[in-house]
Amino acid sequence: MIKMISKKKIFALIISLFIFCSILPAKTLKKSLITITRQDGSSIDCIAELAEKAEDRNHGLMNRKNIPDGTGMLFIFENEQIHSFWMKNTPHPLSIAYIDSRGKIRNIYDMTPFSLSSIVSTVSCRYALEVPQGWFKKNGITTGDSISLNF
Repeated sequence: MIKMISKKKIFALIISLFIFCSILPAKTLKKSLITITRQDGSSIDCIAELAEKAEDRNHGLMNRKNIPDGTGMLFIFENEQIHSFWMKNTPHPLSIAYIDSRGKIRNIYDMTPFSLSSIVSTVSCRYALEVPQGWFKKNGITTGDSISLNF
């Protein structure tokens, strides 16, 4: 004889499963030291998580409340093309640099937490580096500077 499960028990099971999944640690991405060389020859380092797979790029820095200075996420795409980012489910203010396949920074933009507005590169790029908002400016990083591509 099959025993029927009550709606209350099913609801409790679903809630328990949701709570369990929400406390699991976030997926850990490989990290790399990215050296950014300014046009005057000086440089600064950033420790970046590498988002190489589509699922990692799609999730990005969503739901992160704290992103320390000197860290960020480097999005690595298969091809150079126009890219577009938004801040859906992203509470921490970020700055983004669009970078071409030679490592040259082509655009830098500030992004607003939770905004659904698209931030679009003006030229085809292969990489995007997101860091805490203002980090590029504070460290004198501008368009025309370059990143190391040895990650």
